[in-house]
Amino acid sequence: MDPLEYLLGLETLGVKFGLDSIRSLCAALDHPEHRFRSVIVGGTNGKGSVTAMVAAALRAAGYRVARYTSPHLVTINERFWIDGRPVGTRELEAAIERVRAVVERLEASGVLSAPPTFFEATTAVAFELFARAGVELAVLEVGLGGRLDATNCVEPIAAAITSIDLDHEQMLGHSLAAIAREKAGIVRPDIPVVVGRMPAEARAAISGACRDRGSLMIRADRRFTGTVTLVDGRTVLRSTRTPARSYGTVTLGLCGRHQADNAAVAVSLLESLAHVGVDVSLEAIRAGLRTTDWRGRLETVVLTDGRRLLLDAAHNPAGTAALAAFLREVHPTPLPMVVAVMADKSIDAMLAQLAGCASRVVLTRTRGRRAADPMALAARATRLAPDVPIEVQPAIDDALAAAWGHGPMICVAGSIFLVGEVLEWLEPMG
Repeated sequence: MDPLEYLLGLETLGVKFGLDSIRSLCAALDHPEHRFRSVIVGGTNGKGSVTAMVAAALRAAGYRVARYTSPHLVTINERFWIDGRPVGTRELEAAIERVRAVVERLEASGVLSAPPTFFEATTAVAFELFARAGVELAVLEVGLGGRLDATNCVEPIAAAITSIDLDHEQMLGHSLAAIAREKAGIVRPDIPVVVGRMPAEARAAISGACRDRGSLMIRADRRFTGTVTLVDGRTVLRSTRTPARSYGTVTLGLCGRHQADNAAVAVSLLESLAHVGVDVSLEAIRAGLRTTDWRGRLETVVLTDGRRLLLDAAHNPAGTAALAAFLREVHPTPLPMVVAVMADKSIDAMLAQLAGCASRVVLTRTRGRRAADPMALAARATRLAPDVPIEVQPAIDDALAAAWGHGPMICVAGSIFLVGEVLEWLEPMG
């Protein structure tokens, strides 16, 4: 079986919490996760952006850096970056083959009673790739939760928890405090733990975990100050400073006012690395913030015929609220919107926020079993936003065409998987 086909085929096993399998895999691979230093980033929203910012700044500082994120948008290679670019397919396939051989050996010996999940195997592949490449530092985005997530088998030198909001409640808990406790599973003794802006009850839960484990909790929202403006949609931070440094004016590589909070976490995390012997200069941090590459996050794509799309991976109420705020500020005339949502999300809250800033909503469906039925979404959207025209186009290309029929610029949001499929659809167009 083709290596990529083997790895992607593990997705049918679904999600499984626990660290036993990933620890067994890492031990059988001779612990690749011990051959580089790790920084781990968890949270509800913003963790991917912070991971990308931190990795970009560390690279600007001259370190050999890897980053690991999930999910991917178009190709699985996007999950594994080394030296500022995704790994090549040949290297990826070789790493998958090494992990597969270990899986088969562990299953045959009874160490593994079942195959690893897709995320467990993918995390082992990341560690193997990074160790073989000789990276000095890896910035790891937590997949789901924290305490029992496969990335949590590392011993990080620093950690961040970007935000806490309701998401994946069926797995993580139905209160902010419960979710925060799961996310705080990445806290380790004697390391700096940077915490972003979040409700008091969530912050209190993380503070308790840091106190119990003897970790230094750093509040990014108190350390990093300045003003935020949007200039032609770009996020500009002015008069920014921390107790240690003055960063002046910085135009972020990522758009949206919410990225200022992510930048605060990233800067605080990077400064905290001095405690563990990793020095990152002021100019390297500024360069990292300016050059961060993170596709599908308020990304504008212009087609050759002049039509435009604003793509955003907002996939929970906090994410759609940030998108809605951006649209109201930057595009005060509502745009046609193409929306797909996963069935296990807080659908009503998301639909109300998206429809509230759209001229019309075209509902569609992504591939995969978790996708919500667009006809069912239409019934809910009509009830939530009776004054907004609602249309159903199950095929994504038909949905895009329908939205463009009402204006040259459209917005695509509601699911990371939708953004990925639209980018895939756009690729033949260049």
